[in-house]
Parts: sequence; C-alpha cells; structure tokens
Amino acid sequence: ALDDDLDAPLSKKELKAKQKAEKKAQKQAEQQQEAAATAPPQKKMNAKEAALQKLLEMEAADAARASAEPEPDTPKLSKKEQKKADKLAAKKAAKAAKRAAKKAGIDLDAEEVNGVNGVQDFTANGDAPAVDAQAAPKPKKDKMTLEDKVRKERPPPRIRVMESAQPGYVALRLENVGIFFREQEVLKDVTWGVQTGDRIGLVGQNGAGKTTQLRILAGELEPTTGDVVKSSKDLRVAMLRQEFVDELVLERTLMEEFMSVFTEENKILQDLRDAEKELEALGGGGDPDKMQEILDNMQKLQGKADAKGVYALASRARKVMDLMGFTEDEGNDPVRSFSGGWKMRIGLGKVLLLEPNVLLLDEPTNHLDLESVEWLEEFLRQQQIPMIIVSHDREFLDQVCTKTVDAEGGICTEYDGNYSRFLELKKARMDAWNAAYNAQEKKIKEERQWINKFKVKQPQAVKQRTAKLEKLMKSDDYVKKPPFTGKPFRFRFPEAPRLSPEVAEFKSLYHSYGNGETLNRLFEDVNLFVEKGDRIAVLGPNGSGKSTLLRILMGKEDPDKGEAGLVGQNVIANYFEQNQADTLDLEKTVIETIQGASNGQSYNELRALLGQFLFKGDAVEKKIKFLSGGEKARVSLACMMLRPANLLILDEPTNHLDIPAKEMLEEALQHFAGSVMVISHDRYFISKAATTIVAIEDKKAVKYQGDYKFYMEKSKHVKEKVEARYVKGVDRIGSAPIVDLEELTKPKRNFGGAKTANQVSRKNKGIKNAKRNAMS
Repeated sequence: ALDDDLDAPLSKKELKAKQKAEKKAQKQAEQQQEAAATAPPQKKMNAKEAALQKLLEMEAADAARASAEPEPDTPKLSKKEQKKADKLAAKKAAKAAKRAAKKAGIDLDAEEVNGVNGVQDFTANGDAPAVDAQAAPKPKKDKMTLEDKVRKERPPPRIRVMESAQPGYVALRLENVGIFFREQEVLKDVTWGVQTGDRIGLVGQNGAGKTTQLRILAGELEPTTGDVVKSSKDLRVAMLRQEFVDELVLERTLMEEFMSVFTEENKILQDLRDAEKELEALGGGGDPDKMQEILDNMQKLQGKADAKGVYALASRARKVMDLMGFTEDEGNDPVRSFSGGWKMRIGLGKVLLLEPNVLLLDEPTNHLDLESVEWLEEFLRQQQIPMIIVSHDREFLDQVCTKTVDAEGGICTEYDGNYSRFLELKKARMDAWNAAYNAQEKKIKEERQWINKFKVKQPQAVKQRTAKLEKLMKSDDYVKKPPFTGKPFRFRFPEAPRLSPEVAEFKSLYHSYGNGETLNRLFEDVNLFVEKGDRIAVLGPNGSGKSTLLRILMGKEDPDKGEAGLVGQNVIANYFEQNQADTLDLEKTVIETIQGASNGQSYNELRALLGQFLFKGDAVEKKIKFLSGGEKARVSLACMMLRPANLLILDEPTNHLDIPAKEMLEEALQHFAGSVMVISHDRYFISKAATTIVAIEDKKAVKYQGDYKFYMEKSKHVKEKVEARYVKGVDRIGSAPIVDLEELTKPKRNFGGAKTANQVSRKNKGIKNAKRNAMS
C-alpha cells in the first residue's frame, strides 16, 4: 500500500510547488553561470580548497533536493509553518557556508550569502565573486520631524472666503489652526476670530504664540494645518509691530515718513518724473519715434496715477497727521526729534494710512508714558475698525477691549468682556476644571485600589472593571490635567563688589536740544546725590529728558552746563540703555552670547534664565543677526544680569517682558546689594523695585524720599489717575518690599545637638515625661 502511495500522481498543489522550486534552482544556476562568465580570473585553488568547495556544492545540492521533493511521510505544513521552516533552513545553510568559507581562508560577509537555500553565490571555479570596493553606501533616510508627520497626515492649510457675507460686515477667523516648528507644537487646533465691532485683547505669557497668530492673520506666515477665513477676498489687514520704531528712518521729515507707506504710488510718481526728464533731454530735434514711445508710456503712467489717486496722497497724510495730534509745522521736523510716545503715533498713523479693514497691534504701549497711553486708549475706542491687541499692560486692555482671547499651552479660549471680566471668568473656569479633575482622579484611585485588592479573588470582575477604566481614560469624557504654571523662576545678580557710601552726583545740570533754529530745554539746575543702597526710579513724561539724564551720568553725552558722574571708590556700573542691542555680536548665537557674559553660572542656570526671556529649545541656537529688535533687547538684559556690578543703570528694562519675567526682575533688584537707577513707565514694576522717586516736573528734578505709593500720596493728580485705572482682580499698588540683606547673608549659629531638639509636642512621650506625669 505504501508503494502504491509513492507511485500515486502528485496533486495540482504539490505539482505547482515542485515546479516553483525547480524554477528557483534553475534561476540560481543561471545567476552562478553569469557570475562565472563575468568574474575576473582568480588564483587556482589548492587541493584542500577544491575539496572544501566540492563538499559545499554537495551540501547545497542535497539541500535543494530536500526543499524541492518533501518526503512523503512528512506531515503537510501550513503556509506560516512552511515559511518559518524555509527561513530556518536558509539560516542554517548560510552558517554552514560561512564555516566552510572560513576554513578555506575566504573572507565572507553575511550579505554575500544568499539564494533559495542559503547557498553562497560562487563563480564556476569556486572562488567568491569580486566585490566593488567603490560601491556607494545605502543613503540614510532622514528622520521625519513632528512637523513633517503632521503635514503628511493632515490636509494642507487653506485661505477661505465666507459665502454670502453682508455688505459692510468684516470678519477674520482662524479655524483649527496648528503651528509646528520641527519637533515643537506651538498651537493646537486654535479656533477664534474677530468681526465688526470687536476689540479683542490677545493675552498670555511670552512664548504662547500670540505674535505668531498675528502673523498668520496678516498673511505673513502659513500655518502647518487649519484654515484662515476672510469675509471678503480683498480684505485689507494692517499690523503695527513691536519693532515699529526700528522701521522708522530717523533722517526723514515727519511728512516724508508718512508718505513712505505709499510704495506703489511713489513708484508711479517717480516713473512719471523720470519720463518727463527723458522727454526734456530729447529736446525739439529728437527722434520722433522715441518721443512718441515716451509719450505713450507717460499716458499709461498717468492713467495708473489717476486710478490710484496719487495726487491726493499728501492731503491724506496731512489728515492723519492732524488725527495723531501733530501740527502742520511739525511736518518738516526730523523723525529723530520726537520722543517715544510721539514715535508710536507716527507708527500708528502709517498703519492707518493703509486704510485697513482689520487692525493688528503688537505691544503698542511699549515706551509710552501714562499720558500717551490714555491718548491711545481714547483714540482706539473711537475707531470702528475691528482690532486685535497683544499687550501685557492689563490696565490698557481693561480700558480698550470688548473681548479677551487667552493663549495658554498652545490652546486659545475666548471670553466676553474686558480684562477684569476675563479674570473673573477664567478663575471660575479653572476652579471648575480643577474640581472636576480632582474628583475624577479620586474615583480612578479608588477603582485601582479595588482592582489591586480583588485581582486574585474576583479575576473576571477585575478584568471588566479594568477594561471599563481604560475605556474612560481614552474617551472624550476623561478630564485632562489643568495647566500648572509651576514655581516662579528666581534669579540673583552676581554678588556686588564692595561699594563706598558715595556713588554718583549731579551738580547744577542744564541740558537742551534743538535743530539749530529752535531750542528746547529738557531740564535745568538738576542736583541729585546717589548713595549706597539707593533704588531710585526716574519718572516723567515722554520727552522730558529721563534717558538723557542717565546718558550724561554715564558719559555718553555732554551737558550744556554743570556736571554729573560717578564719585565713589570702586564703583562698577552696568548700563542698560534702550538701544543696548546694537552692541551685540551679530555672528554669535544666543547661547554663545550669554555664555560669554556669564560669571561662573552653570549651563542649566543659563538655560533657565534664557527660558524666562523666551529663548527655549532650538531658539538658543539662533544667531543674533536673525533676532527681532525685542529679542535682541531681551538678550542684552539677560547678559547684563550676569555681569558683576554695584551700580545698575536701567533704561526701560521691562519693555518686551511678560508679567512673570517682570516679577523675576523685580525680585532680583530687591535682593541686589548695590545701588540702582531705573527708568520705567510700568507703575507696578516701579512700586516693587524702587524705594526713592525722582520726578522731572517743570524741568526740575524733584526727589521724593519714599516709594511709589508715597509719591502718589504727595501728587494728588497722579493718585487720581492711577486709582481710576485699577483692574478688578489685580493687586493694587502698595509699599515697596524691604529686604534685610544683612540678615539674609548672616550665617546661622549652630550650637550642636539634634535638629529636632526642643520640638517634642507630645508631653507623655519618653520615660522622664511618664514619671513626671505619674508624680503629678
């Protein structure tokens, strides 16, 4: 019966498998023949090598026959088992071939062993085929960044136009917008927008993506994902940047600066003037064809000029100048002659000349005194243009905004109402979120305790409840952990070198500036003495000469009359001025710059400090020349905070800083052992950092021997203005904190004994106490 089975014809499936194996063996033989034909002549093998080669060929042939003709008594394997068996056989054959080649003294890599049954591809004479030494290595695939993965998985960003928008209705929205910079996710599916009648305050810490969102809305930056939705295709969006002062050309006159916004119109006018000059140069006897060409070109240019209304531009500029509070005579004054507050008006006027449908303002109150801020508030309230304002000035936002968008952790949340209302609504929302999260975590903890307790006794119930718990944690009903800001970063200036009681002095100081025709007196007969430990804030409106006073003290400028300078012994001053960023090495990176200014601080301390100034992750590797004006100012301030000094001269240090960074600087100044002179329009910062106020009033420097609260008590009109602007839910201005630095630096006396001595709270503890209690 067995012989009959062996002689029985093969099934179709078995016949097909056999034919396939034979084809593979034939193909391998052909490949070996081709390799033998193309291989260079090799050295003749000795008897030992020939015997080994013959043995190897016999083993390969046996293996091929075994795979092509399975034994009849072998049980039929499934596809998975057959694949596994083939793989194991190939592996064994490859190892055998390597062992044989090693004995023969042939260098064989694992990559050279191939074929159906793991047989090495040898040439006809038994030698291994030559390997091309010049073969190029396989190119390595670049690892995909998170940004690349998101772009591949999600649809590309789009700009959409609303359907059937009402006439006169203006709207600009972000819908499910995400921003990724390589491995960093900045914004997560952000959805919010501005429409007719809105004045939106966009708030959040530095690094939350506020300016990034403004750039997306302005069309300057394409998001990674999501849509930008407009009410009309030709919607005009204009943006006043943080660095608008850097964009001003100081040598231009005021009128020329306003007219510079009309780039296309100015080019048309210039082309017309050039054509007229070219026509005059030809004269009456010129080439008629050339003259006709010029006249045709002038006609086209004239048509463009009429369509653009270029001859009415000067009239538009004068109207905006008047709206911004400039007189007609000031139109011929150079831009450099105006103070910071008036330069802000120039920047805002240039933006309004573009006649935008939506206005974007990025930190417009930087460098502004209280009077300029109040003017800006009133001006913006009167405008009908929808606007979005990024600012850290809480009082300004409270006075202007009708809605607030809070950017935190890459997510944006909308709140109706001004800044005070936003604080109330956010507190209620966060309280509810924390309560829901804590209740959920308590329930999950109890569930896990039950699972651990009964996992042996009730395995089936445990399995069900575990699955239920896992399902909850993956569902949309699971409450995520609320954002936690963490402890505030603390920083200390390097220890101040020893300082004499006398530090600096101003004697009968007079100073003016002018353009040669008119003279403007800044201050007169200034007498001021700075002592060790003084923290003086210099106050005054824009253009009163505060910065000039400090520049004269540091020898950067000469006074008209009088003198000022450092008078004490061993006075080492650190001077931070508004254009301090101009002194940075543009070719260095941020981290290289900060390391060059460090004084023994560790790398982690430097990174933590840079993080407070918004330089995180790969941002520390940016070169200075690629930073914005605000970013350069923050680098300069960080560098100054690392250099040892006993006198700090700070001119507007809080510009471009968010509230946590300001609080860090406040606390560092409170613990500084030297003397400080600071200029700032941030009243909260002054109230925390200064213990003496010097106010420039009526061109005189008036010294108030007290902090900002004391100054408010002495100046009733200032007190009324400040108190009228208080934000509900924000701490009011109080007395400056006094830190006893000697007490902090005094070493603690240690008399020995246990740390817990005299701290026993239980009177019945111990043998002596037990006896004492028994006797009583």
